[in-house]
Amino acid sequence: MSFEHLDSPKLKRFQRKVTLLSAAGTFLDGFDLTVIAVAMPLILSQWEITPGLQGLITSSAVIGSLIGALWLGNLTDKYGRKAMYVVDLIAFVIFAALTAFAQAPWQLILFRFLLGIGIGADYPISATLVSEFSSTKSRGKHSTSLGAMWFVGAVTAYLVGMLMLPLGPSAWRYMLLVGAVFALIVFFFRVTLPESPRWLASRGREKEAEEIMLKITGQKVIIKPDPAPRQKTGALFTKSLFRRTFFVCGFWFCYAVAYYGISMYTPTILKPFTNGSQMMVYTGSLTVSVLGLLGAIVGLNLVERIGRRPLIITSFTGLSIALIVLALNPHPTMAFLVILFSLAVLFANMGGGILNFVYPTELFPTSIRASASGLATGVSRIGSIMGILVFPNLVAAWGNSKALWFFAVISLAGLLVSVLLAPETKGKNLEELNSDITGNPGTTLKGENHGEMA
Repeated sequence: MSFEHLDSPKLKRFQRKVTLLSAAGTFLDGFDLTVIAVAMPLILSQWEITPGLQGLITSSAVIGSLIGALWLGNLTDKYGRKAMYVVDLIAFVIFAALTAFAQAPWQLILFRFLLGIGIGADYPISATLVSEFSSTKSRGKHSTSLGAMWFVGAVTAYLVGMLMLPLGPSAWRYMLLVGAVFALIVFFFRVTLPESPRWLASRGREKEAEEIMLKITGQKVIIKPDPAPRQKTGALFTKSLFRRTFFVCGFWFCYAVAYYGISMYTPTILKPFTNGSQMMVYTGSLTVSVLGLLGAIVGLNLVERIGRRPLIITSFTGLSIALIVLALNPHPTMAFLVILFSLAVLFANMGGGILNFVYPTELFPTSIRASASGLATGVSRIGSIMGILVFPNLVAAWGNSKALWFFAVISLAGLLVSVLLAPETKGKNLEELNSDITGNPGTTLKGENHGEMA
């Protein structure tokens, strides 16, 4: 296919631009999904909201992202990366702004749901575009940067919350409005990026792909038609791909249940230990988020050194141990909770929280790459919704420490899935990784038994 030119050191600047603008989208995802947890104590003090309604407000964007990932991930394979890459930012701007002006809980739920559609769409779009433009040696680092920026967005949400808190009871509106301002800035820069030449080639548009390759590499490249048949979304469930599909959906689901169950309620869990100080709640929650960001940075710097498989296994091992220790202590202190929650999200984000931007885009052919990433994102949103909606009910029925056993078991399931199914993809280009799937001679990936997949 002649995409080896993308491995040229001369393209590092362009590839950093693609990664930065894509990471700006995941920054917005992290900000918008976390800021509601920051704003919730203020919303509860202003409106009369039942626990069930609180769960809907908190989860509405996540529910929307489930639809956005499944629906727009498929459209990204059909209509192109760039078109959806720009369009989904419009949803960020419009609906983030509308949430700030909501006059009733139902309006906040509706606007957050519509914002969530854009959030869900951005996962497969951004991750796929970065993967298809990156060089083989730096693809893992570029892709995991998206995951790291999600946590920068989450940390920023807490910082914005702390800055806006002095504005009074309506401070939550300004917190939500900031997300719209960020999105508007990103929108104007994203329109400058070209379409993915790999996608164009997969659609039989070789001449357009060659023009873009000439523009970004400065060299004329001949792209031959791909002899392999174009895959359809249903191929994700065929014998040759189901193992990969189950793996990316499985580990991401387990990560999402554990991470969102903890992170969305960190302020609520810490509040009884702060003597009514909202600033202490934010400070403790910010500490947890910063350690989560640190975990993502550690993983980003290890992904091309030790590889994907060791990283994800280490991640789920550390997360499981931290959750088990938390669950074993029925009478924790504020310091104990902050430290253990911090360790839990550090390990979670070191592997599961960033490799969810890597594996789904590496393990599937170009023609269904965004669809696969969208499916995995959608399944992870189901896990997120479970974590958000199930946790308060378990706390009410069992108490905090016993409820945490639920997440410990889910994390152990993620560890099992990773040990049994995680392949090693480091050092291979996208065509090589999927040559056996598309019908060309290929190599078996470490961690996979292609005898079972054939």
